[in-house]
Amino acid sequence: MESFEKSWYVLHTYSGYENRVKANIESRAQSMRMGDYIFRVVVPEETTKEVKNGKEKEVINKTFPGYVLVEMTMTDESWYVVRNTPGVTGFVGSHGAGSKPAPLLPEEINSILKSLGMNIRNVELTLSLGETIKIIEGAFAGLEGQVTEIDDEKHKLKVNVEMFGRETSTELDYDQIEQLS
Repeated sequence: MESFEKSWYVLHTYSGYENRVKANIESRAQSMRMGDYIFRVVVPEETTKEVKNGKEKEVINKTFPGYVLVEMTMTDESWYVVRNTPGVTGFVGSHGAGSKPAPLLPEEINSILKSLGMNIRNVELTLSLGETIKIIEGAFAGLEGQVTEIDDEKHKLKVNVEMFGRETSTELDYDQIEQLS
């Protein structure tokens, strides 16, 4: 089942080794020249506040202990690199004996990524500071604004829009905007 479409897959790992597995996959993808097949590796985490001994502190908990999400194009080579990464016990949705796993459904991964505050659609844009864009989603939908900051890693940008005669800054995901020609 070779697919040349990138999809999200779930890996089962030893509990407590999720971040180490993420680092290992990213390192192996780079060293084995698989960057065109293995794209993003995510360990879903959430931050909660706990009060212990009268002091409040932030605690980071794994949303799915023992699991890591990987966005990849499923080929024999990419499957082999990920499957044989130290700490990975297998793909979820694989029936063993070397069979390829089933990817997550778009609505499943969209829900997970949105809950983590990550960009859902992988929109590729080439933006420049000062460029005027149109906002197509969210509270400022329909307005145009100027790009003031770009964070390609998180697929987010800051845009100044004019409201009530004043400039207002807003942070948007790439999939909430449209480039003007």
